[in-house]
Amino acid sequence: MEQERVPVLVVGGGYAGLSAALLLAWRDVPVMLVERHPSTSIQPKAFGVGPRAVELLRPVPGIEEALSDIWTGIGENMRIAIAKSLADPDPHMIMSDEREELAFLAGITPAKTVGAPQAEIERLLRHRAEELGADLRFSTELRSLEQDADGVTALIRTAGEDRLVRADYVVAADGYRSPLRRLLGVPASGKGELGQMCSIMFDADLSGLVRDREVTLWYLRNDVFTGVIVTGTGVGAHVLGVNLAEGEGEADFPDERCAELVRVAADRPDLDVRVLDKTTFAMAHVLADTYQAGRVFFAGDAAHTMPPTGGQGGSTALQDGCDIAWRLWLVLTGQAGPGFLDTYDAERRPIGTLTADAQLANLGVRMPPAARVGYPEPLEDPIGALIGYRYHSTAILDEPGDDGSILEDPRVPNGRPGSRAPHVVLDWEGQRISTIDLFGSGFVLLADKEGGQAWMDAGRLIKERLGVQLTRLLIGEELVDAEGCWRDRYGVSGGGAVLVRPDGYVAWRSPDADPDPPATLERALRRVLSR
Repeated sequence: MEQERVPVLVVGGGYAGLSAALLLAWRDVPVMLVERHPSTSIQPKAFGVGPRAVELLRPVPGIEEALSDIWTGIGENMRIAIAKSLADPDPHMIMSDEREELAFLAGITPAKTVGAPQAEIERLLRHRAEELGADLRFSTELRSLEQDADGVTALIRTAGEDRLVRADYVVAADGYRSPLRRLLGVPASGKGELGQMCSIMFDADLSGLVRDREVTLWYLRNDVFTGVIVTGTGVGAHVLGVNLAEGEGEADFPDERCAELVRVAADRPDLDVRVLDKTTFAMAHVLADTYQAGRVFFAGDAAHTMPPTGGQGGSTALQDGCDIAWRLWLVLTGQAGPGFLDTYDAERRPIGTLTADAQLANLGVRMPPAARVGYPEPLEDPIGALIGYRYHSTAILDEPGDDGSILEDPRVPNGRPGSRAPHVVLDWEGQRISTIDLFGSGFVLLADKEGGQAWMDAGRLIKERLGVQLTRLLIGEELVDAEGCWRDRYGVSGGGAVLVRPDGYVAWRSPDADPDPPATLERALRRVLSR
């Protein structure tokens, strides 16, 4: 049987799989993705991409602009409401103006929150990944997988033809039920399946019920059904999700019934409805007990399935894919030791659990009190989970006295190791940029022009000695601190330095001058890279 060789095999063509393939291809790592479905999603599915996911995607040329173009073509605002129907005269508004409620993000990141349906974004990710050379194979199913000390052997099938694929590593982005998670015996916890929902994509004239150029997520509760409806997604259709009663399945939702449910949702008995597509899916809270099984790494729903309440499932999956990509790149290019890959589980799993629990809590808030027993409490500050989470692993050199927290207020940045590197406005040859614009490729060493040249010299020496992609930048030379806050936000003096990872997180810092910068920097990088 013919055998193909590739460094990374990705299983699953959703958000996690496509983002992993895209970022690997951008880093010139050959990657093959297999997806059993014939194409990316037809249904809009998840809506919106959070700013942290955009930060991780934006180093790929053209991606951020393309995402913004999709949102520009759809709308200018997003709302969330609880109502009996679209015609409810007194809906309870959970969020009435996204622009106003998220305006503070402009002071935290140059990346924008993007309002766009998953179907559109998946098509964009696929197109760009293929342009960069990723081998994406749809209508292709993983049949079996075996690991040994040197790699992974997978059997895949396309159009009835079987092939063997030999890979160094596998990214398992194969969804909520994750056949790979079950095959490898990875246990999972959580509340499990919470219910089934039928997703109905339809076309109908909702004039007078929905606002132009505004996306609204409606949680509907009436005498006929409970569910959600998303209007104004810009895909030429709307989507109604109906919670299934016990024992119901997709066969219980013929087009006639689907059309009638849409009329109930709109409170328009005579509404002309055209059903375009329908599918059923499970709402669940399932958490893999580990994100790594040998040479296989779990991402997206395979790692953490969460209810949609809160809208962070898609963004978290995108972050998983981007995250495992840069770690694999460092190991495959010899910049990091194999043990470095252990940091993926150590860092991403606490955040996946935190986010899934927060979404479960949001679901509980929308339930009758009696049904809420055993559900977690909502986060006091959900913004921390959006863009203020922290990491702890061997790839982060915590400072003495670190409290070990995994959440902090991103509106009060401090630059400590394990935190996302803060946004600072810089002037570069008359152009305003952000420190965030400096990150995404390799490591970045930042120091102040005052007393920082010793760190720049050390960086040049250690970069060559270790063979690590490291960019050295002095703040105050070509890059001018436009608002005078870089030292304060990064927690350094004139003689200090900060090492930022490819994902934009602070790996290590020296708040003050050091007597031996080359030795200190080499020691830090070796520890971070498991070398």
